[in-house]
Amino acid sequence: MPNYPPQQHQDDHREHMIKVINTYPLAMLVSVKDNVPLISHLPLIYSEGKLIGHLDKYNPQAELLKDNNDVTVIFSGPQCYISPSIYSTTQLPTWNYIRVHIKGKVNEIKDEKTIKQSMIEMTSFVEAPDHKYILEPDNPRMAQFINYVRGFEIDITHWEGKFKLSQDKKPSDIESAKNELIRANQESIKAFLDEVF
Repeated sequence: MPNYPPQQHQDDHREHMIKVINTYPLAMLVSVKDNVPLISHLPLIYSEGKLIGHLDKYNPQAELLKDNNDVTVIFSGPQCYISPSIYSTTQLPTWNYIRVHIKGKVNEIKDEKTIKQSMIEMTSFVEAPDHKYILEPDNPRMAQFINYVRGFEIDITHWEGKFKLSQDKKPSDIESAKNELIRANQESIKAFLDEVF
């Protein structure tokens, strides 16, 4: 019986997965309570084998982000439909994508100074490299905001990189698929935003 997922679509290079996390930090965070999944979308920062974040304390998922509970986190990189028309060989339609699946144990960060520092570091990270805005520790809005958030950190126990990028094709077709991924993402973002805004 063949292996699933196909090995050529799995990337176990930790550096590649960290690059996805750092480039696309908005994650889907999944917890389960009474067999019902709870899902939040929020940015997470990778630091020394952990993912660090915060969310609104009134979010129902906040109560699950502690006590070494299990969580799953999904980071989404670029994706698009690949038409057989882009290949120099005969192929079928497919969909290419980059995703990183993380499993881990989550614990609450209770110390207010640590939560503030994580918010400062997150802002610094996403403002890089230009740093047009710096979140200062004594920012009065943050002093008010801190009472409405729960901080947490996830100890990563399992990594899975899903890089489906036409790796089973010949080199020129792989390059065509890469170029299509770039082209399609640029065009689809513009078309979508022009329509909804």
